[in-house]
Amino acid sequence: MRGDFRDFVSNPVLTGRSNMAKDESRRIAPGILQADRDSLARLKNIIDYSPVNPECTVEALSAALDEMMEAQSAETRAYGALATARDNATAKEWAYHNKIMAMKDQVIAQFGRDSSEAQSVGRKKPSEVRRKRSRTTG
Repeated sequence: MRGDFRDFVSNPVLTGRSNMAKDESRRIAPGILQADRDSLARLKNIIDYSPVNPECTVEALSAALDEMMEAQSAETRAYGALATARDNATAKEWAYHNKIMAMKDQVIAQFGRDSSEAQSVGRKKPSEVRRKRSRTTG
């Protein structure tokens, strides 16, 4: 039914309300994007659709969908590259740390546990470590 009162109420131009998103820095829920894709697919079945706004043509909407899909694909590839880089960095950090620990063991083997050399690479001298005393109840 054309020209219905509900058309006026839902028309953002006439009511002054916008159908556009308010916070465009947040991701859109996958269900909403799927509903948008479904709407475009159904729109393609409307033969006499000819919008005044050129951004709302089937071709423009299809191009926007293609751009969105390509951006999502690029994002997925970037996440994969990030995960690979993170795993590589973690492996290198552990390799470095293990070599430092081996170096400290070598310093102890060469100079002894109670040496100043062992202390200079971050080990504590056993002679300087306080031992816990047991309390005597009396």
